[in-house]
Amino acid sequence: MSGFLVFLMILAMVATLAVLVMGLFGMARGGDFNAKYGNRLMWWRVRLQILALVLFTLAFLTSQA
Repeated sequence: MSGFLVFLMILAMVATLAVLVMGLFGMARGGDFNAKYGNRLMWWRVRLQILALVLFTLAFLTSQA
């Protein structure tokens, strides 16, 4: 498995975690921040999770060969 692919996987996972934590704190805090950024943060979290899954799939497929 390529070192670059591992780096991208870790980066995608850390970014997903960061967006998730920001969304959770924003939701707990409520108010204007949650109203303004709540849906946008959820949108980014879902897409980052999809990216992480695609990278895991690529890593799995390349390690089989």
